[in-house]
Amino acid sequence: MPLNDHFIYTPPQEPLSILYEDDDLIVIDKPAGLLSVPGRLPEHQDSAYLRILESYSMAKVTHRLDMATSGILLFAKHRDAEVAMSKLFQARSVQKNYVALVQGELSGEGSIDVPLIADWPNRPKQKVDFEIGKPAKTLYQQLDYNAEQDISRILLAPITGRSHQLRVHLAHIGHPITGDKLYHPSPSSSPLNRLALHASDLAFKHPLQGHHLTLQSTVPF
Repeated sequence: MPLNDHFIYTPPQEPLSILYEDDDLIVIDKPAGLLSVPGRLPEHQDSAYLRILESYSMAKVTHRLDMATSGILLFAKHRDAEVAMSKLFQARSVQKNYVALVQGELSGEGSIDVPLIADWPNRPKQKVDFEIGKPAKTLYQQLDYNAEQDISRILLAPITGRSHQLRVHLAHIGHPITGDKLYHPSPSSSPLNRLALHASDLAFKHPLQGHHLTLQSTVPF
């Protein structure tokens, strides 16, 4: 994700929490505020990937989380594992679930199926574009509703993996994620001092070892 030249990056410094590790893969619980991969400026180099490389020099990126999003982030330890995992992601054979707090009462369950494209004049923002946007689909289910705060806890399952997909989709239907500084009209109104989006579950068949993996991360809000 491109970063504004005037962006002040102060990532959390605690050691990475490892959720799972074998000869091929390493899975961490990324804290909010840490880049998944380095930015283009020298002061934006600290990232989950750079920290993984300190221990595993051949590690490769398989997918990413937004800097403000916390939760499950997987890296391949070598090239063969990267290629194998990339095929799983491309085939949509990896089940990903997120938990979010959104503004308003978003009840029941449903899907958001609207195309997205980069909003180039306002990078890194994305936007809905029904003419030239790329297909994007998100499933959602309400877990709880706090009437006092007018906030819903939502389980999200992205079917596609567009940049900022969950954030743009929820804002599009009038239920922006609380604390979202890019897409919420009043991000400072959030009861949390962060984007309330967490990658909570990742499930797939190990592409090199054959067993099924179900990984979970505790939601911190």
